Amino acid sequence: MYFPTNYVWSMAVVASLNNGGYIDEIDRACKPVLELSRNGDDVGTEELYASWAAVADRLIAKAQDDESRGRRIGAGETYYRASLYTSQAERLQSPKWEGRNAAYQKSIDLLLKHVELLEVPLTTVDVPYTENGVESALPGYYYRAPGEGPHPVMIQWNGLDSTKEMMYYSGFPQMLAARGISSLMIDTPGSGEALRLRGLTSRHDTEVWAAAIIDWLESKSADLNIDSEQIGIVGWSLGGHYAPRALAFEKRLKLGVAWGANHNWFEVQEGRRQREGENPVPHYWEHVRWVFGAKDDAEFLEKTRGMTLNGVAEHITAPLLITHGVGDRQINVKYAHQTYEQAVNSTKRELRLFDDPEGGTEHISIDNMPYVAGIIADWVAETFKEIELPSNPKE
Repeated sequence: MYFPTNYVWSMAVVASLNNGGYIDEIDRACKPVLELSRNGDDVGTEELYASWAAVADRLIAKAQDDESRGRRIGAGETYYRASLYTSQAERLQSPKWEGRNAAYQKSIDLLLKHVELLEVPLTTVDVPYTENGVESALPGYYYRAPGEGPHPVMIQWNGLDSTKEMMYYSGFPQMLAARGISSLMIDTPGSGEALRLRGLTSRHDTEVWAAAIIDWLESKSADLNIDSEQIGIVGWSLGGHYAPRALAFEKRLKLGVAWGANHNWFEVQEGRRQREGENPVPHYWEHVRWVFGAKDDAEFLEKTRGMTLNGVAEHITAPLLITHGVGDRQINVKYAHQTYEQAVNSTKRELRLFDDPEGGTEHISIDNMPYVAGIIADWVAETFKEIELPSNPKE
């Protein structure tokens, strides 16, 4: 809790520290707005962005100088942190802030400079997607595992307020690659670039997104060196609802991970209306209306009424891992138990709770994210190896 009375702002600090940020740089970004943070989540977010942007801009100047001197590694590493800080500060802004899209695009551009200079095995992709008869595409990053393939692939979905860039910052795709598994990080409708720059809003029946993504992966299996019979899915935060829902109804998915359970998100909204628990972002009700394309709270609640895994989890027949921080202040740990208890037809279900003194007790274990990410990556690798498929039978 860098900001002692402000959970939401503090979460951005912790996420930055766990995703490769430097403590001195983050302190310099936060200290000028420390007093302002006492006025609540919503007040002062533009000033917070300006303070973080000042640090990012100093890093950009340093990276540009490095690049001019041929110092590709130093420049690439520095562009990465500038992207990370820009992204975290943009996440806290109101949907109505005029500078939001430009700030988000800046985070993308800086990350892609990092990718270019360090020759990261990451490719930008567009997955064809049709919504209400309108053709569009879901933006994503494909991170290729090294070595001879074809490789299994994990589809990665974010949540209510995160982005595909944050999936990359987490280090999780890199952990999977070290275990021989490629990653497809996707901004689904209602998140990241799909929402900000393409106007695609969320929906409860996420198997529709999954089907479009798997169709594309199957069509690109040779080009991307993918084993199309070994596709899994992981989602964090609200993705802990999105991913199990898709796993229940899209049977081409061979395993799934709820990285932070989210069994009954509609019920959580009712709690938040009563000021129960912490919000993930400032300007919360503006944000959720934006994500779901709702004109008011009543329409938002109507659009999200179906967002429960009650009556859904029992349709999951593939292996399922559920992780959850016991001290999660956004989504109560009871929801992790509910998903586990109802996923009775999963061929391999596991509930992994994180508590003190182990750490990882907060929302999506953001307080100890690399540690938990490694545990999830090991489970995914082991489970893919256990799956007996016609194209890859057990010895």
